[in-house]
Amino acid sequence: MTLDLFGSFFDVQDKRLAQLGNPLLELNEKIDWDSFRTLLESLDQQQKKSRAGAKRKDSVMMFKGLILQNLYGLSDDQLEYQIEDRRSFKDFIGLKPRHLAPDAKTFRAFKNRLSEHEQITVLFDHFTQQMNEAGYRARKGQIIDATLIPVPIQRNSREENARIKQGEQPKDWNEAKSRQKDTEARWTKKKGKSHYGYKNHIEVDHGNKLIRKYKTTDASVHDSNVFVELLDADNSNKDVWADSAYRSEEKEAWLKEQRYRSKIQRKGCRNKPLSKKEQKGNRTRSKVRSRVEHIFGAQSNLRKKALRCIGQCRAQTEIGLMNLVYNMRRFCFLERISVS
Repeated sequence: MTLDLFGSFFDVQDKRLAQLGNPLLELNEKIDWDSFRTLLESLDQQQKKSRAGAKRKDSVMMFKGLILQNLYGLSDDQLEYQIEDRRSFKDFIGLKPRHLAPDAKTFRAFKNRLSEHEQITVLFDHFTQQMNEAGYRARKGQIIDATLIPVPIQRNSREENARIKQGEQPKDWNEAKSRQKDTEARWTKKKGKSHYGYKNHIEVDHGNKLIRKYKTTDASVHDSNVFVELLDADNSNKDVWADSAYRSEEKEAWLKEQRYRSKIQRKGCRNKPLSKKEQKGNRTRSKVRSRVEHIFGAQSNLRKKALRCIGQCRAQTEIGLMNLVYNMRRFCFLERISVS
């Protein structure tokens, strides 16, 4: 009788959550999670060389845990706690109410395996294929931009920084200290302010506002250095939008040679300001180019202020997950409006 009472209560609660717009229900319904299984299990087979020890947790369940972590900006410890505390989180990852959530170290180890084998790019491309098969192919041209991703600032001396830039480790750093130091992040300046960390370079299709390609670099790499690498030849339209940082005579000539139509913002200089016609053209281009800023805004609302990881390899995984989660949410939105 008591079980029936609790069961009916949870049924009512589930209906209420669905009416309020529970995003986890939509993600579970719209995305083919089991299609990731082969990719994730091949990673476990590469990593585990012996049958000794505890059995590995279900790989799709662990992957969905990382999606939750990024979706709600949780630390590893908070991820364990919230899954244990919230029934909706347990339902999402496919964990029965009576079972304990994987602990923080298990999630951390799983994420490290993704980083070591650079698997997040494979998972991102797999979901891109899933979106294409659902009818959301790249169309109407592409937009390219980059955003800074901060990491905790390293308090190093000038001598230590000089050695790090030369690819050397300071002599007085022991093994424990070197593990806590990010020697791959870099400083850069933007609008007169200094920033330390990495960059998320993305290419977005104008038609569906989905991220099609991305590249992670340290913050010192200029945006235009990865411009050609990000271009998507599969887009049905040859228009390319970007801000003025990407514009140069060489880039314009190359785009023309490759039969792309440049919609890159023009930039003036001290002795040659933009004409009124050029300014008007920039305003027209901005109406399309600004769509990429909506993506960066959505991502910054979800993530923590700074990445809590060390090294570019792990940063690539965190940033890749961030881009993947955005695409999953956007895909669900596109599916919702297509039905309505």
